[in-house]
Amino acid sequence: MENKEIVDEFIPQPDNLTDPTTTENPVIANVEVIDGDSSDEAPEPAGAIGSELAVMKDKYLRLYADFENFRRRTAKEKLDLISTASEGLMVSLLPVVDDFERAMQALDSTTDVNTAREGINLIYSKFTKILENKGLKPMGSKGEPFNADLHESVTQFPAPTEDLKGKVIDEIEKGYLLNEKVIRYAKVIIGA
Repeated sequence: MENKEIVDEFIPQPDNLTDPTTTENPVIANVEVIDGDSSDEAPEPAGAIGSELAVMKDKYLRLYADFENFRRRTAKEKLDLISTASEGLMVSLLPVVDDFERAMQALDSTTDVNTAREGINLIYSKFTKILENKGLKPMGSKGEPFNADLHESVTQFPAPTEDLKGKVIDEIEKGYLLNEKVIRYAKVIIGA
């Protein structure tokens, strides 16, 4: 049918209501217009509706297939991203690994401890600079008030001075922030 739907059941109306176009025929049926179209066109043949339904079904199936392909592709991309997420960090750490290998070779042939210490300090500073460039920052905890969001209390010792009560008096293990998010809590000793 086109845009009209005729109610199957006739609803009886009082006898005094009549059709406005003719004065002698009483209104005996309720007709509902769906899309506001009140034209009196003939209904479409069943073949046209069937072909339109087939076209809509085809569009639906194609859209569903496109969505499934999109979902699979994004899931695969997410897995690839997770598996290679640390690639940039690893590439930037390779020069540090090379420096450590050279330092170990140099330690075998040298007897000067000060030169070896200098070389290891240079490697350490290079390593920490790379980590800082990637967003890693160490927390400064010693002397700070205890904060359960940043610190993990290992034990409490009597505070050496009155102003260190409730504050961190020693740091057993450094805490680290990665882009302002705590990735390792600092293990601390609190003054009591």
